[in-house]
Amino acid sequence: MDILFFVFAGAAGVAAALAAIAIWAPRPTRVRMLALVITTLFLPVVYIQLIEMLSKPKPMSFEWYQRNTAKAELLSTSLDEGKAIYLWLRFDGSLEPRSYKIPWNLKLAEKLEDAVDDAVRENSTIILKNPFYRKSLDEWGDLNVDIIPPPLPPQKRLPGPPPRIVNPREKSI
Repeated sequence: MDILFFVFAGAAGVAAALAAIAIWAPRPTRVRMLALVITTLFLPVVYIQLIEMLSKPKPMSFEWYQRNTAKAELLSTSLDEGKAIYLWLRFDGSLEPRSYKIPWNLKLAEKLEDAVDDAVRENSTIILKNPFYRKSLDEWGDLNVDIIPPPLPPQKRLPGPPPRIVNPREKSI
């Protein structure tokens, strides 16, 4: 099941608990009704915000669930010069890509652009090693980028030794 359901269920549980505390508190009826209305309005706002966050790239410094990932495949990159670098990454064992945002770094942008050009020219894959280990913005230019060539197609094996060709003009046949 998608994690969005659990996040929304947690937010709804917290809102319900706060509403229960506000409703059962010794307050005037208007205040208790206001707490109920605010809780009712809170739930769609949380749901809409969670859905909206799904379409936005996450800053790479906010990643904590995949932080110890050893390598990720770079599917695409988009450069917003002077503002940000956007990356589409796919982790090992997953088919779903994830979108990330890195603050602008000229050294990293040039490195990624060169890697993408080389990979397209050679029909290769770009692998980022330890994509989340950076501690400061200055370290983003040192991203470990490897270009992995495509695997060779399987070679057809001959069924045995090559056939012997007989020369009829030879004395020993």
